[in-house]
Amino acid sequence: MQAAADVTKKECSWSSWKGQAIDLLYWRNVKQSGAVFSSVLLLLFSLTQFSVVSVGAYLALAALSATISFRIYKSVLQAVQKTDEGHPFKSYLEMEISLSQDQISKYADKILLYANTCMKELRRLFLVQDLVDSLKFAVLMWLLTYVGALFNGLTLLILAVVSMFTMPVVYEKHQAQIDQYVGLIRTQVNSVVGKIQAKIPGAKRKEE
Repeated sequence: MQAAADVTKKECSWSSWKGQAIDLLYWRNVKQSGAVFSSVLLLLFSLTQFSVVSVGAYLALAALSATISFRIYKSVLQAVQKTDEGHPFKSYLEMEISLSQDQISKYADKILLYANTCMKELRRLFLVQDLVDSLKFAVLMWLLTYVGALFNGLTLLILAVVSMFTMPVVYEKHQAQIDQYVGLIRTQVNSVVGKIQAKIPGAKRKEE
């Protein structure tokens, strides 16, 4: 019974985190999404100008300045008002933040599953188990050489963050039109792939 209750609690926690992430990306709470979006962008733009060590050190100094100033302020206020409210961060200091063995095992199993899946897929593509899929992968890598020549990793990460916070909202508002255009593009791509499969010996997928 206890094990089942723990599993249910973890599933509820995961659903809660997933729901919060969706709410952030869909701007359900404009202030919260705006704060997260601007903070992440500010961090990434800072990394384009300074090293990771410098940005980390500045963030730590800013956080320490805020917490130390607040601690001193509360201590002075308690001394003046002659109250004994205790440490201002007591509730956070007593909060449990350690990972349990079950949680570590769960995350490790997920990482291992993703790693094994990735390695199997790469083996399938590089050893040309399916010619069409390997050709698609080659075209993708060829396109990425041009993307890499135009953008560095941080720029791509910034574009990814901007897309994460804009694309879901745009899709939600114009879902019908986007689905229509995506369907047309998919039809054209499938048609071209079908013609290639018909002309290249051994490219046609085997019937399963």
